[in-house]
Amino acid sequence: MHRTAYLCLVIATLSWGGNAVAGKLALGHISPMMLTFWRWAIAVAIIFAISLPQLRKDWPVVRKRLPILIFYGVIGYTTFNAVLYTALKYTTAINVAIEQAGIPMLIFLINFVLFRTRVSLAQVFGFSLTLVGVALTAAHGDLASLLDLTLNFGDALMLIAVVAYAVYTVSLRWKPIIDWRTLMAIPAFFALLTTVPLVLWEHAGDAAIWPDTRGWVIALYTALFASLLAQVLYIKGVEGIGPNRASLFINLIPVFGTLLSVAIIGEELQFFHIAALVLALGGIAIAEKGKPASP
Repeated sequence: MHRTAYLCLVIATLSWGGNAVAGKLALGHISPMMLTFWRWAIAVAIIFAISLPQLRKDWPVVRKRLPILIFYGVIGYTTFNAVLYTALKYTTAINVAIEQAGIPMLIFLINFVLFRTRVSLAQVFGFSLTLVGVALTAAHGDLASLLDLTLNFGDALMLIAVVAYAVYTVSLRWKPIIDWRTLMAIPAFFALLTTVPLVLWEHAGDAAIWPDTRGWVIALYTALFASLLAQVLYIKGVEGIGPNRASLFINLIPVFGTLLSVAIIGEELQFFHIAALVLALGGIAIAEKGKPASP
Protein backbone atom coordinates (compact mmCIF):
# COMPACT_ATOMS: atom_id res chain seq x y z
CA MET A 1 0.00 0.00 0.00
CA HIS A 2 2.80 2.41 0.91
CA ARG A 3 4.64 1.81 -2.36
CA THR A 4 1.43 2.49 -4.27
CA ALA A 5 0.95 5.71 -2.29
CA TYR A 6 4.52 6.80 -3.04
CA LEU A 7 4.01 6.15 -6.76
CA CYS A 8 0.72 8.07 -6.74
CA LEU A 9 2.33 11.06 -5.04
CA VAL A 10 5.37 11.12 -7.32
CA ILE A 11 3.18 11.05 -10.45
CA ALA A 12 0.89 13.71 -8.97
CA THR A 13 3.77 16.08 -8.17
CA LEU A 14 5.36 15.37 -11.57
CA SER A 15 2.07 16.37 -13.22
CA TRP A 16 1.92 19.55 -11.12
CA GLY A 17 5.56 20.26 -11.98
CA GLY A 18 4.54 20.02 -15.63
CA ASN A 19 1.76 22.47 -14.84
CA ALA A 20 4.40 25.05 -13.92
CA VAL A 21 6.03 24.56 -17.32
CA ALA A 22 2.62 24.80 -18.99
CA GLY A 23 2.13 28.12 -17.21
CA LYS A 24 5.36 29.43 -18.73
CA LEU A 25 4.39 28.21 -22.21
CA ALA A 26 0.92 29.75 -21.84
CA LEU A 27 2.18 33.35 -21.71
CA GLY A 28 0.63 35.28 -24.58
CA HIS A 29 -1.45 32.28 -25.67
CA ILE A 30 -4.06 32.10 -22.90
CA SER A 31 -4.53 34.29 -19.82
CA PRO A 32 -4.28 32.82 -16.28
CA MET A 33 -7.96 32.93 -15.31
CA MET A 34 -9.02 31.81 -18.78
CA LEU A 35 -6.64 28.87 -18.39
CA THR A 36 -8.09 28.10 -14.95
CA PHE A 37 -11.62 28.18 -16.37
CA TRP A 38 -10.93 25.97 -19.38
CA ARG A 39 -8.85 23.49 -17.42
CA TRP A 40 -11.85 22.81 -15.16
CA ALA A 41 -14.40 23.02 -17.99
CA ILE A 42 -12.56 20.31 -19.93
CA ALA A 43 -11.92 18.27 -16.78
CA VAL A 44 -15.61 18.40 -15.79
CA ALA A 45 -16.72 17.39 -19.30
CA ILE A 46 -14.40 14.38 -19.26
CA ILE A 47 -15.09 13.21 -15.71
CA PHE A 48 -18.87 13.54 -16.09
CA ALA A 49 -18.79 11.71 -19.43
CA ILE A 50 -17.22 8.65 -17.78
CA SER A 51 -18.97 8.94 -14.42
CA LEU A 52 -22.71 9.45 -14.91
CA PRO A 53 -23.77 5.90 -13.94
CA GLN A 54 -21.48 6.00 -10.91
CA LEU A 55 -22.71 9.48 -9.94
CA ARG A 56 -26.29 8.22 -9.89
CA LYS A 57 -25.23 5.28 -7.74
CA ASP A 58 -23.32 7.50 -5.28
CA TRP A 59 -25.89 10.31 -5.19
CA PRO A 60 -27.49 9.33 -1.83
CA VAL A 61 -24.07 9.67 -0.16
CA VAL A 62 -23.16 12.79 -2.16
CA ARG A 63 -26.39 14.53 -1.14
CA LYS A 64 -25.60 13.99 2.54
CA ARG A 65 -21.94 15.00 2.23
CA LEU A 66 -22.30 17.77 -0.37
CA PRO A 67 -20.83 20.58 1.82
CA ILE A 68 -17.44 18.88 2.21
CA LEU A 69 -17.31 18.09 -1.53
CA ILE A 70 -18.11 21.72 -2.38
CA PHE A 71 -15.38 22.76 0.07
CA TYR A 72 -12.83 20.59 -1.76
CA GLY A 73 -13.67 22.22 -5.09
CA VAL A 74 -13.77 25.81 -3.88
CA ILE A 75 -10.77 25.73 -1.52
CA GLY A 76 -8.50 22.97 -2.82
CA TYR A 77 -9.07 23.34 -6.54
CA THR A 78 -9.97 26.97 -7.28
CA THR A 79 -8.80 29.17 -4.40
CA PHE A 80 -5.24 27.82 -4.31
CA ASN A 81 -4.62 28.15 -8.05
CA ALA A 82 -6.41 31.48 -8.53
CA VAL A 83 -4.62 33.11 -5.59
CA LEU A 84 -1.26 31.68 -6.71
CA TYR A 85 -1.74 33.04 -10.26
CA THR A 86 -2.68 36.45 -8.83
CA ALA A 87 0.26 36.44 -6.41
CA LEU A 88 2.66 35.99 -9.34
CA LYS A 89 1.59 39.42 -10.62
CA TYR A 90 3.07 41.05 -7.51
CA THR A 91 5.90 38.79 -6.36
CA THR A 92 8.62 36.62 -7.87
CA ALA A 93 8.50 32.95 -8.85
CA ILE A 94 11.30 32.38 -6.30
CA ASN A 95 9.17 33.72 -3.47
CA VAL A 96 6.18 31.66 -4.60
CA ALA A 97 8.23 28.44 -4.79
CA ILE A 98 9.68 28.88 -1.32
CA GLU A 99 6.40 29.97 0.24
CA GLN A 100 4.62 26.99 -1.34
CA ALA A 101 7.15 24.78 0.43
CA GLY A 102 5.56 25.91 3.69
CA ILE A 103 2.47 23.80 2.98
CA PRO A 104 3.88 20.60 4.56
CA MET A 105 4.99 22.47 7.69
CA LEU A 106 1.52 24.00 8.09
CA ILE A 107 -0.10 20.58 7.62
CA PHE A 108 2.16 19.17 10.34
CA LEU A 109 1.13 22.05 12.64
CA ILE A 110 -2.62 21.76 11.98
CA ASN A 111 -2.56 18.00 12.53
CA PHE A 112 -0.67 18.42 15.79
CA VAL A 113 -2.95 21.15 17.14
CA LEU A 114 -6.22 19.49 16.14
CA PHE A 115 -5.42 15.79 16.33
CA ARG A 116 -2.16 15.58 18.30
CA THR A 117 -0.51 13.79 15.37
CA ARG A 118 3.06 13.04 16.40
CA VAL A 119 6.09 14.22 14.44
CA SER A 120 9.50 12.56 14.81
CA LEU A 121 12.89 14.29 14.70
CA ALA A 122 13.65 12.34 11.52
CA GLN A 123 10.55 13.83 9.90
CA VAL A 124 11.61 17.34 10.91
CA PHE A 125 15.10 16.70 9.51
CA GLY A 126 13.64 15.21 6.32
CA PHE A 127 11.31 18.19 5.90
CA SER A 128 14.28 20.53 6.36
CA LEU A 129 16.21 18.74 3.60
CA THR A 130 13.29 19.00 1.16
CA LEU A 131 12.99 22.70 2.01
CA VAL A 132 16.69 23.21 1.22
CA GLY A 133 16.10 21.42 -2.09
CA VAL A 134 13.25 23.81 -2.92
CA ALA A 135 15.34 26.83 -1.90
CA LEU A 136 18.26 25.60 -4.02
CA THR A 137 15.95 25.23 -7.01
CA ALA A 138 14.29 28.62 -6.52
CA ALA A 139 17.64 30.39 -6.05
CA HIS A 140 19.18 28.67 -9.09
CA GLY A 141 21.96 27.27 -6.94
CA ASP A 142 22.84 30.53 -5.20
CA LEU A 143 21.37 30.31 -1.70
CA ALA A 144 23.02 33.60 -0.74
CA SER A 145 20.70 35.40 -3.18
CA LEU A 146 17.76 34.48 -0.95
CA LEU A 147 18.98 37.07 1.57
CA ASP A 148 18.04 39.79 -0.91
CA LEU A 149 14.40 38.72 -1.19
CA THR A 150 11.74 41.19 -0.08
CA LEU A 151 8.11 40.59 0.85
CA ASN A 152 5.15 42.38 -0.72
CA PHE A 153 1.39 42.09 -1.39
CA GLY A 154 1.93 39.00 -3.56
CA ASP A 155 3.59 37.20 -0.67
CA ALA A 156 0.60 37.97 1.54
CA LEU A 157 -1.62 36.44 -1.14
CA MET A 158 0.59 33.34 -1.22
CA LEU A 159 0.03 32.94 2.50
CA ILE A 160 -3.68 32.59 1.72
CA ALA A 161 -2.91 30.00 -0.97
CA VAL A 162 -0.66 28.01 1.38
CA VAL A 163 -3.30 27.99 4.14
CA ALA A 164 -5.99 26.98 1.62
CA TYR A 165 -4.12 23.92 0.37
CA ALA A 166 -2.97 22.87 3.83
CA VAL A 167 -6.56 23.02 5.12
CA TYR A 168 -7.76 21.13 2.04
CA THR A 169 -5.20 18.36 2.60
CA VAL A 170 -6.06 17.97 6.28
CA SER A 171 -9.78 17.93 5.48
CA LEU A 172 -9.35 14.88 3.23
CA ARG A 173 -9.63 12.77 6.39
CA TRP A 174 -13.38 13.51 6.22
CA LYS A 175 -13.92 12.60 2.57
CA PRO A 176 -16.97 10.39 2.05
CA ILE A 177 -16.55 6.77 1.00
CA ILE A 178 -17.51 7.05 -2.66
CA ASP A 179 -16.02 6.03 -5.99
CA TRP A 180 -12.98 8.04 -7.11
CA ARG A 181 -14.87 9.31 -10.16
CA THR A 182 -17.58 10.83 -7.99
CA LEU A 183 -14.99 12.19 -5.57
CA MET A 184 -13.38 13.99 -8.50
CA ALA A 185 -16.50 15.01 -10.42
CA ILE A 186 -18.44 16.89 -7.74
CA PRO A 187 -15.57 19.11 -6.46
CA ALA A 188 -14.45 19.71 -10.07
CA PHE A 189 -17.94 20.92 -10.98
CA PHE A 190 -17.96 23.45 -8.15
CA ALA A 191 -14.39 24.45 -9.00
CA LEU A 192 -15.65 25.26 -12.50
CA LEU A 193 -18.52 27.34 -11.13
CA THR A 194 -16.17 29.41 -8.96
CA THR A 195 -13.85 30.15 -11.90
CA VAL A 196 -16.63 31.91 -13.85
CA PRO A 197 -16.50 35.17 -11.83
CA LEU A 198 -12.70 35.07 -12.05
CA VAL A 199 -12.82 35.01 -15.84
CA LEU A 200 -15.38 37.82 -15.85
CA TRP A 201 -13.10 39.84 -13.54
CA GLU A 202 -10.14 39.23 -15.87
CA HIS A 203 -12.25 40.22 -18.89
CA ALA A 204 -13.44 43.39 -17.17
CA GLY A 205 -9.81 44.40 -16.71
CA ASP A 206 -9.07 43.83 -20.43
CA ALA A 207 -6.58 41.13 -19.42
CA ALA A 208 -8.39 38.09 -20.83
CA ILE A 209 -6.68 36.24 -23.69
CA TRP A 210 -8.77 33.71 -25.63
CA PRO A 211 -6.71 30.54 -26.25
CA ASP A 212 -5.02 30.01 -29.59
CA THR A 213 -3.86 26.54 -30.73
CA ARG A 214 -1.06 26.36 -28.16
CA GLY A 215 -3.41 27.71 -25.53
CA TRP A 216 -5.91 24.91 -26.18
CA VAL A 217 -3.16 22.27 -25.99
CA ILE A 218 -1.99 23.70 -22.66
CA ALA A 219 -5.58 23.81 -21.35
CA LEU A 220 -6.03 20.16 -22.35
CA TYR A 221 -2.82 19.17 -20.56
CA THR A 222 -3.81 20.97 -17.37
CA ALA A 223 -7.26 19.38 -17.48
CA LEU A 224 -6.04 15.81 -17.96
CA PHE A 225 -2.89 15.82 -15.87
CA ALA A 226 -2.79 18.77 -13.44
CA SER A 227 -6.52 18.55 -12.66
CA LEU A 228 -7.84 15.00 -13.05
CA LEU A 229 -4.83 12.70 -12.76
CA ALA A 230 -2.87 14.68 -10.17
CA GLN A 231 -5.83 15.39 -7.88
CA VAL A 232 -7.03 11.77 -7.88
CA LEU A 233 -3.52 10.43 -7.23
CA TYR A 234 -2.86 13.00 -4.50
CA ILE A 235 -6.06 11.97 -2.71
CA LYS A 236 -5.02 8.30 -3.05
CA GLY A 237 -1.58 9.14 -1.66
CA VAL A 238 -3.01 10.99 1.34
CA GLU A 239 -5.39 8.07 1.90
CA GLY A 240 -2.48 5.63 1.82
CA ILE A 241 0.08 7.27 4.13
CA GLY A 242 -1.74 10.21 5.76
CA PRO A 243 -1.57 13.98 5.18
CA ASN A 244 1.64 14.63 7.16
CA ARG A 245 3.75 12.18 5.20
CA ALA A 246 2.06 12.83 1.86
CA SER A 247 2.52 16.59 2.15
CA LEU A 248 6.32 16.30 1.98
CA PHE A 249 5.99 15.23 -1.65
CA ILE A 250 4.63 18.70 -2.46
CA ASN A 251 8.21 19.96 -2.28
CA LEU A 252 9.02 17.87 -5.35
CA ILE A 253 6.83 20.16 -7.48
CA PRO A 254 9.34 23.02 -8.02
CA VAL A 255 12.16 20.49 -8.51
CA PHE A 256 10.21 18.53 -11.12
CA GLY A 257 9.07 21.79 -12.68
CA THR A 258 12.68 22.93 -13.10
CA LEU A 259 13.82 19.58 -14.55
CA LEU A 260 10.87 19.55 -16.98
CA SER A 261 11.79 23.09 -18.02
CA VAL A 262 15.22 21.72 -18.93
CA ALA A 263 13.70 18.85 -20.90
CA ILE A 264 10.83 20.71 -22.62
CA ILE A 265 11.78 24.38 -22.86
CA GLY A 266 15.48 23.69 -23.31
CA GLU A 267 16.82 25.40 -20.21
CA GLU A 268 20.36 24.38 -19.33
CA LEU A 269 20.78 21.50 -16.87
CA GLN A 270 22.87 22.64 -13.89
CA PHE A 271 24.46 20.74 -11.01
CA PHE A 272 22.07 22.37 -8.54
CA HIS A 273 19.12 20.78 -10.39
CA ILE A 274 20.43 17.32 -9.55
CA ALA A 275 21.44 18.35 -6.02
CA ALA A 276 17.95 19.74 -5.36
CA LEU A 277 16.29 16.52 -6.54
CA VAL A 278 18.62 14.43 -4.36
CA LEU A 279 17.89 16.63 -1.33
CA ALA A 280 14.12 16.50 -1.89
CA LEU A 281 14.00 12.74 -2.41
CA GLY A 282 16.51 12.13 0.38
CA GLY A 283 14.48 14.25 2.78
CA ILE A 284 11.32 12.30 1.97
CA ALA A 285 13.17 8.97 2.40
CA ILE A 286 14.57 10.02 5.81
CA ALA A 287 11.17 11.26 6.96
CA GLU A 288 9.54 8.01 5.89
CA LYS A 289 12.24 5.89 7.54
CA GLY A 290 11.93 7.78 10.82
CA LYS A 291 8.16 8.20 10.94
CA PRO A 292 6.57 7.72 14.38
CA ALA A 293 5.33 4.23 15.15
CA SER A 294 1.61 3.76 14.62
CA PRO A 295 -0.32 3.82 17.90
